Amino acid sequence: MRKFLIGIVFLGSLSLKAQYGTLNEILNRLEERKGINQNLESVNIDNKKFVFIKDEADHTERDFIIIKGNNATYVEVFDDKATGESSSNVFTGDIIRKNNIISLRADKLEDKKIPLPVTKTLLLTKQKDILYLIDVNTKDRWIDEESYSGKAK
Repeated sequence: MRKFLIGIVFLGSLSLKAQYGTLNEILNRLEERKGINQNLESVNIDNKKFVFIKDEADHTERDFIIIKGNNATYVEVFDDKATGESSSNVFTGDIIRKNNIISLRADKLEDKKIPLPVTKTLLLTKQKDILYLIDVNTKDRWIDEESYSGKAK
């Protein structure tokens, strides 16, 4: 009887270990999708261009973040659907990178200092070999233009 109980406990522990391994694998995949638990410190984002496109009822908004070293350019392009006209704003500033978090502060609009800088806090993440920046506040996803357009260096 005693050997039988030990055998059941042993087999039960093996199945729990297998379930734990499966559960752990599922959690790792979910964290990867969210951008958590990725070590992307070695990923070079110098000379990268990230694109965000938002289609509204009356206009289309295309935003770009261009990173060159510690400097950044943030461009907003608005296309009016009724008139077909485009307008743009070009902001310049700097970035600070700590691990996977990128903080953008653009304090100049077309080379003129502005009183309230445009700021963005972005999480660098990688999914299926494509780099993304996820806006921490709005959850907007900026895709690496090189991945989006299919260009390769």
